[in-house]
Amino acid sequence: MNILITGCNGQLGNEMQLLERMNPQYDYFNTDVAELDITDAEAVNRFIDENHIDGIVNCAAYTAVDKAESNEELCTRLNAEAPAYLAAAIDKHEGWMIQISTDYVFDGTNHTPYTEDEDTCPNSVYGRTKLVGEFNVLKLCKRSMIIRTAWLYSSFGNNFVKTMLRLGKEKSELGVIFDQIGTPTYAHDLAVAIFMAINKGIVPGIYHFSNEGVTSWYDFTKAIHRIAGIKNCQVRPLHTSEYPTPAARPHYSVLDKTKIKQTYGLDIPYWEDSLAECIHNLVI
Repeated sequence: MNILITGCNGQLGNEMQLLERMNPQYDYFNTDVAELDITDAEAVNRFIDENHIDGIVNCAAYTAVDKAESNEELCTRLNAEAPAYLAAAIDKHEGWMIQISTDYVFDGTNHTPYTEDEDTCPNSVYGRTKLVGEFNVLKLCKRSMIIRTAWLYSSFGNNFVKTMLRLGKEKSELGVIFDQIGTPTYAHDLAVAIFMAINKGIVPGIYHFSNEGVTSWYDFTKAIHRIAGIKNCQVRPLHTSEYPTPAARPHYSVLDKTKIKQTYGLDIPYWEDSLAECIHNLVI
């Protein structure tokens, strides 16, 4: 089976490449924009035809949430149109596609974890374009799977964990938002779930995946510093109103993972355990 991984230079794409070594039964085509421009429909069709691609894991996306508010055209091309090109092209070959999506498709007004069948209501350009991408993939590829995730971090690329580690070492005091609630997701654990789906067989539909447990950005930061042994930085809780951003964030974005756990028999790690693993990898 030939598998196309897009966005291979990103957090999830890099974690997928690490796990490819543990799944040598497939042939992989790891691409980023230099190898394949997924916003070019002709290029996508040609690549999939010439390389006899059987399945796609689309890790590519425009993820600069605040910049998206003033860059909607590019965000739309990457998050909405490109997934449509990939889905239509792979469906011609009766192949499958896994599209990575986001908790930002919800407005964050819930007080209980979001299930896959709840109404979506994005309140940012990023969230709206990712939701359109979901619709396009489900419509154009019969064997498609949407995995919504949240608060993604990894030992690769730029992310909240790395930023808090750096600031914790540079600053004596730091303010972090405490009234936005969710669950961090270690990209390695998401990659494990993706390979579980590939190996057991794609069951089409929408799924949610994050690590287990619930926290705030403030508590997340406190855990990062505690695990890393950072003791000389005082972390203060901030209200969202004290830290205005161009894009609105969901105040509550905990995802219910019952469906993916039952479908694939997943045992999902607790968020603090995965955080400790990631920080250990960064330190060594």
